[in-house]
Amino acid sequence: MRWDDLRISSNIEDRRGMGGFPGGGGGMGVGAMVVLGLLGWALGIDPRLLIGGAEVVQSYRQQSAPVQQGRLGAPSDDVGVFVAKVLGETEDVWTVVLPQQAGRDYERPRLVLFSGATQSACGFAQAATGPFYCPPDKRIYLDTSFFDEMKRRLGGGGEFAYAYVIAHEVGHHIQNVLGILPRVQQAQRRAATQAEANALSVRVELMADCLAGVWAQKMNERRANITERDVRQAIATAAAIGDDRLQSARGRVVPDSFTHGTSEQRVRWFMTGLRGGDVRQCNAFKAERL
Repeated sequence: MRWDDLRISSNIEDRRGMGGFPGGGGGMGVGAMVVLGLLGWALGIDPRLLIGGAEVVQSYRQQSAPVQQGRLGAPSDDVGVFVAKVLGETEDVWTVVLPQQAGRDYERPRLVLFSGATQSACGFAQAATGPFYCPPDKRIYLDTSFFDEMKRRLGGGGEFAYAYVIAHEVGHHIQNVLGILPRVQQAQRRAATQAEANALSVRVELMADCLAGVWAQKMNERRANITERDVRQAIATAAAIGDDRLQSARGRVVPDSFTHGTSEQRVRWFMTGLRGGDVRQCNAFKAERL
């Protein structure tokens, strides 16, 4: 992926190096211990939690502790610049595409870079949980050490695969702008079973995959900066985080527990967006067969 000519977004909040939880001296809370308990899974880490997990629609709770304030503006280090440029391109694409295709103005989210742990309006964010979008504060949280995890644990890696991760989280923000996430949360509360609630989470994730594909198609249309190899990298990443593949590695596949979709579904929905470039084709909630 060629990204040198992408515009740098200044809508970055850099909290890297600021330490752990406010007032906690970097101590580990109960939530962190629960997350770390999941790291005993077969792959050494739970990638299912690493790409915008079900917390997108389940963790709307506000926290009472004061939120940290990081450095605002574009970073100067290489990885920070890369993230800021990818974010800038999502802003440029969706500012045009969302009004055209969905009749809604695009509200730019802030992306928070952190290291180790930080606080969000959805709770404490830890590196172990990977990138996620928090609807109440409309921020994307990213510890870029996740990119290293992609190389080591997911068999992924590559700049376009990293861009896909960011674009997926931006996809959740678009769902929030369109009012989809609040409606899903309400539907999950009314769900008769956990399996029914999980199925809604799957649709949220697959739609975000599709929206990431739409963004990639529009970016490539503008800049011709994606190669076939880049697409293969993103596909490999999408396939690696399918619920079926992850659970298979643990020895047992339980479809009712899926919250993100199978490998085949994640790849198919990403490719639907990439090939069509149309937000209207991304409505996973109307799809009879996911």
